[in-house]
Amino acid sequence: MKFNKKLENITTYEAGKPIELVVREFGIEPKDIVKLASNENPYGCSPKVQDAVRAIIGKMSLYPDDSMIKLKDALSKKFDVKNENIIIGSGSDQVIEFLIHAKANSNSKILMNSITFAMYEIYAKHVGAEVIRTTSQEHDLEQFFEIYKKEKPEIIFLCTPNNPTGDCADATDVLNFIKKIDSDTLVVVDSAYMEYAIAKDKSKEIVIKDLIEQFDNVIYLGTFSKAYGLGGMRVGYGIADAKIIKELYKLRPPFNITTLSLEAASVALEDEEFVKKSVTLNLEQMKRYEEFAKKKNIDIINSYTNFVTLSLNASQNSTEISNSLLKQGMIVRNLSSYGMNSIRVTIGTDEQNSRFFELITPLL
Repeated sequence: MKFNKKLENITTYEAGKPIELVVREFGIEPKDIVKLASNENPYGCSPKVQDAVRAIIGKMSLYPDDSMIKLKDALSKKFDVKNENIIIGSGSDQVIEFLIHAKANSNSKILMNSITFAMYEIYAKHVGAEVIRTTSQEHDLEQFFEIYKKEKPEIIFLCTPNNPTGDCADATDVLNFIKKIDSDTLVVVDSAYMEYAIAKDKSKEIVIKDLIEQFDNVIYLGTFSKAYGLGGMRVGYGIADAKIIKELYKLRPPFNITTLSLEAASVALEDEEFVKKSVTLNLEQMKRYEEFAKKKNIDIINSYTNFVTLSLNASQNSTEISNSLLKQGMIVRNLSSYGMNSIRVTIGTDEQNSRFFELITPLL
């Protein structure tokens, strides 16, 4: 059987190993497994969300409200934008898929950071676009601009805060960069971890209303999978000029968000206290990782997210260490596939982090 030749050079995205698979492979009891690989909120989601979802369980037999009016109204109120500026996706990565298919083709170039979210390249290859990367590990916007001037890409991806490294550009620098970009080039500001960045440093905050009013060639991406603790519900969003959203809607399938997911995300926006508590606890626990790295003489990238990236020394091997941790029920993300001798660790609860330090110390 023959398939589309564009699939030949696509590497399947490797998600964090699920707990259930570790149970089967290593015979470890679920209670003894700690998953710190997928940047999920270790504190779960708001109790208000759980109550709301339970209350509408009986509606699962019905198709969801495809207008998504309740969630759009909530996002509109939060960010002071209009409903026509919003598109909802099954995770923000579905919106990424929409915009690449809407803007790029086999003659296009797409610019991104040297190390960044893998799905940018995967979706780019879907349409046969050429992927261009910077050489710097962290977002160097001056280098981005020099490459932009030379290559004239159709799309530029700015992942800020960046996954999987955790670095984050100042909002002022991002805006100054976009001002220099031609209006026909789509700039994607992917800010899945922005709630954590703002809590750590207000200079990182990108005001969405100002962004889309100032630029008609920019789309801002956010998600409910991180700070809101709804990774299992798969809800993300894009906010942009209405003309961009209108084009993306031509690619959106009907009922792409479930009834339960829409309700969960809508109610999650009402409980900002839960988000505030989650990001505060995250910052407190992040200090433990910074102290641990300093004590063990390991480089740690300054993170504005709910994870840290530990850059191991030449005598240490990220694959060997990750596998050893896995066999003991500790799931972390090995970054060797990114060309980094590093591991990415989701910042868990106090107990989970203590367990991580206990297990990794003999391996260093």
